[in-house]
Amino acid sequence: MARRRLEGLERVLGVNALFSTAYGNVGSSIYYALGLVASYALGLTPIVFIITGFFFLCTAASYAEATTMYPEAGGSSSFARRAFNEFWSFFAAWAQMLTYVATIATSAFFVPHYLGGLFWEALRHGPGDTVFACAMIAVLGLINIVGVKESTGVNVLLAVIDFLTQVLLVILGVILVFSPSTLVDNIHWGSAPTWTNFILAIPIGMLAYTGIETVSNMSEEAKDYAHTIPSAIARVRLAVFAIYFTLPAVALSALPVKLVDGEYQTLLGLPDDKGGFAGDPVLGVVRQLDLGALQHPLEIYVGLLAATILFLATNAGLIGISRLVYSMGIHRQMPDALRRLHPRFRTPWIGIVVFSGFAILVTLPGQARFLGSVYSFGALLSFTMAHVSVIRLRFSKPDFPRSYKGPGNVTWHGVELPLFAIVGGAFTAISFVVVVVLNLPVAAFGTGWLILGVIVYYLFRRRHGLDLTSTHKVAIPQPVVDHEAEYDSVLVPLADGVYDGSVMATASKLAARRRRGIHVLALVTVPATLPISARMPEAEAAAESLIEQARVQAGARVSGHMEKIRSGQAGRRIIEEAVDMRAAAIVMPLPRRINGASLFGKTLETVLAERPCRVIIESQPDSSDYKHRAALQQVHA
Repeated sequence: MARRRLEGLERVLGVNALFSTAYGNVGSSIYYALGLVASYALGLTPIVFIITGFFFLCTAASYAEATTMYPEAGGSSSFARRAFNEFWSFFAAWAQMLTYVATIATSAFFVPHYLGGLFWEALRHGPGDTVFACAMIAVLGLINIVGVKESTGVNVLLAVIDFLTQVLLVILGVILVFSPSTLVDNIHWGSAPTWTNFILAIPIGMLAYTGIETVSNMSEEAKDYAHTIPSAIARVRLAVFAIYFTLPAVALSALPVKLVDGEYQTLLGLPDDKGGFAGDPVLGVVRQLDLGALQHPLEIYVGLLAATILFLATNAGLIGISRLVYSMGIHRQMPDALRRLHPRFRTPWIGIVVFSGFAILVTLPGQARFLGSVYSFGALLSFTMAHVSVIRLRFSKPDFPRSYKGPGNVTWHGVELPLFAIVGGAFTAISFVVVVVLNLPVAAFGTGWLILGVIVYYLFRRRHGLDLTSTHKVAIPQPVVDHEAEYDSVLVPLADGVYDGSVMATASKLAARRRRGIHVLALVTVPATLPISARMPEAEAAAESLIEQARVQAGARVSGHMEKIRSGQAGRRIIEEAVDMRAAAIVMPLPRRINGASLFGKTLETVLAERPCRVIIESQPDSSDYKHRAALQQVHA
């Protein structure tokens, strides 16, 4: 039987904090995406970023809508769990894991290039860059095992400095080097770039939007999430557009496409060992500015800032892996050993070691293009799952409260179709196919990754007697990272599709006192004539409705799941659930009589007789139901 423990994060983050942290992740990618895309797209690089920017708008809208519906960590994995089932949630999470691995590898690989451009030339090409990157991943992995805290304040400050620096470079570039005529001359349709490379550059361009899931993963810490999450995503979108719609044009003006030895090339996309700046493209742009006495100090400043931002992005990827591997572990999606906490440092050290090892393996070939393509493989899968989940939720839960809806909605057969998700999902799906078809080594690596994950998931679930689609959550013995807080939870059992608002009100008050979570156990009684796993669509829908009603009333702190039981088993199941989740209290309605029979009465007797914790019985007495009973009874363990 699955064990559960509810955790809660204090809601303290406003719009500015969410925006700064998200941009700190998204903005870091400019330091390598610019060179990688230019190596494929040449003079059409600005066009590629404009195209991907439009579809980033669609992707951001999908994340904003789904996250405000379910403000919990997990991103596309959480969306897929709500829209489909646990298998698809795992599939999205495993794609996210590949994205994290690629993000770690890519960010680490470009740090030595920026440092080498300033201090030591050997770091700008192999094997120096590869050795440095692998060593950095290993060191950061050890640091994350020890569990050093993230400094949110430092991250926010660096994100602001980073954005202002990029804006400054755009302004200086427009004044000093920007040339529309040069941009036009850079384009040689069909030959520089070839159509194949141009098409392949578009999914690679999605590198620019690394980290869009950050807002979703921080949603549990967002105050007034219905407002702050869409606002933060809107600001990230605006800031990203301001940079990616301008800096590539400045870069291609400073480092134009030229015909060299019969081949068109730009130093922006040329490898470092051939005299180009593909490894440190932003530093390459700075070197084309003529700033006199300020030139060298600006180069040092930009190079060190880029190396610092990429170093933090590498560490953020490892922190993301620790969160994700732990989340997958408690949802019974991967072996328990991977989420096992270190006895001293209380971090999922085995998972960190394993996936840091994967990142090092991906880095070893020393191929920046390969790293970028691997990222695109995983990210495009995650983005597609997010879009499809939003579309599915419009059909499966049309009446669910949506404080934010993306732009562009059309009613069809009574359902509001999200055009932004349909268009965005089609684009990300097609881009994924492009990566697979045109880059066979990446397709082989990515497919192998997915097959490995599915095999492990299947064997693990079967070994523990779990089906592939049901959600099973285990206990959380300790926080995954130091700044997370966990709380004992309040268990609210509801049965037979009967919702009691007074019970939830009492549970909310109790939970609010000590910032506890609330877990709703929706019970469905299966007749003895049917197998326990029999489909009961109406009863199951009613049970899920109870959980959703509880979320609407009590907020995002509410979680829940549905379980099928036989008649007379409710009391025993409630006791087991309370023990498993180490509940601080059980809140139940006072038994009612229907046609002379007590509803939930025998269950209450069992719970009171074997109670593992405090039991609170909530009653709303009326003229027909237990007038002689007190409005509220409290029984202490």
